[in-house]
Amino acid sequence: MREKTVNPKVKLLDAALQVIRAQGYAGTSVDDICRAAGVTKGSFFHHFKGKDELAIAAVGHWTDVTGALFANAPFRSIADPRERVLAYVDFRAALIRGELPDFTCLLGTMVQETYATHPAIRDACEGAILFHARTVAADLEEAKRQYAPQAGWEPLDLALFIQAGIQGAFILAKAADDAAAATRAIAHLRNYLSSLLPG
Repeated sequence: MREKTVNPKVKLLDAALQVIRAQGYAGTSVDDICRAAGVTKGSFFHHFKGKDELAIAAVGHWTDVTGALFANAPFRSIADPRERVLAYVDFRAALIRGELPDFTCLLGTMVQETYATHPAIRDACEGAILFHARTVAADLEEAKRQYAPQAGWEPLDLALFIQAGIQGAFILAKAADDAAAATRAIAHLRNYLSSLLPG
């Protein structure tokens, strides 16, 4: 049976996800990405004009990869919307394993560095964060209707707050060089959500 070959462009995008999360955007060179992907610099410039163009494409690739992960995650099959939201947070916590670059977010890593200097990358990151937050907001809207119809919060605002909480948890993990710092922060986030949606 022949081994499936991976398109060089996909290899570069996969490498970008890992290397940028490990080294930061500014600390990552085209050479670093080519080395991690196992492709030549000529191949890189065949697919991308430069690092910024790769970064924007990597945001789309990240959205596709993580979107598929969340769409097929076990929490999606939970009927009760409150339990589905809480299980989503539990799933995010369960993904915290391995080294820091293995579980931290490409979008959060890049946008912290590039928001003032690379507006196209910033805008791509914002769009991807909003795309994911809207999927969480749909579950929150259903949960609010059932469990907290009089609550003053808006589902999309809360979904974005959840993303901010998770990104903040990753920052704490980086600061402490300890994944457990992120796990503890997300546990508090879960408790807060439980209080907004009393069972």
